[in-house]
Amino acid sequence: MKEFRDKVAVITGGASGIGRGMAGRCAQEGMKIVLADVEEKALTQAERELKAAGATILAVVTDVSKSSDVEALAQRTLNAFGAVHLLCNNAGVSVRSTIWESTVNDWQWVMGVNLWGVIHGVRIFVPIMLGQTAESHIVNTASLAGLVSFPGIGIYKVTKFGVITLSETLYHELKNRGANVKVSVLCPGFVNSRFSNSERNRPTELLNDHETQELSPEAETSRQAWRQGTRDGMMPEQVADCVIKAIREEKFYIFTEASEAKAQIKVRMEDIFQERNPTDVFAGTGLS
Repeated sequence: MKEFRDKVAVITGGASGIGRGMAGRCAQEGMKIVLADVEEKALTQAERELKAAGATILAVVTDVSKSSDVEALAQRTLNAFGAVHLLCNNAGVSVRSTIWESTVNDWQWVMGVNLWGVIHGVRIFVPIMLGQTAESHIVNTASLAGLVSFPGIGIYKVTKFGVITLSETLYHELKNRGANVKVSVLCPGFVNSRFSNSERNRPTELLNDHETQELSPEAETSRQAWRQGTRDGMMPEQVADCVIKAIREEKFYIFTEASEAKAQIKVRMEDIFQERNPTDVFAGTGLS
């Protein structure tokens, strides 16, 4: 997709972080924007700011883990604008615990938003895009964490590995059909956002029923290092620039810091090729 003006973009997780950055960038391109997020107050604020800048905005409170919410999002988009040309399946959350200490609620929440949110988006919006004559594009937000090996944030990584293979499969299937729908998968590193505070949006029914356990000194050090990495990360607006450029170039893999990302990915690929045990790519950095 080369031209964006007057096209319609649907962005989940659009009230903050990468989603908010992409909304602002799409507005600069003259797109009509459907902003979806579960956090109503932040969504209202983003809508107000974008409208004040002259953008055409439809804000829809949406829990992407619920098929009915995503179906309603699609219907409201069609009712308002009649089409959808860019879908950014971007909503995401995370918890920090070991694989075996993660609760069922932890798994259900993170899998529901990060993986099922993308599944619902693809399942519901792709048929709409296939029924249009205009070219369209899907951007699924994964993570560099979906391509490398290290301890921690296990549920998050399971979802992001899943989003990557889902996106790759979707790319092949649409290409084989000759569809005018392109696909990209966004694999950012650290981004300056409120992502580390995603617990603020956990549904009441998926809260853990036990007191928060005190972290070990090692775990606390790792948590602080990840928070610092987020604070020092790329600004969402810069990530959005990478996304728009990739869409124009019909580029599938989108890396925000390509040289560093590829070096870390290469370590994992060499582990596989040489059949050696997994290497912790963050060993010695304080992040593991």
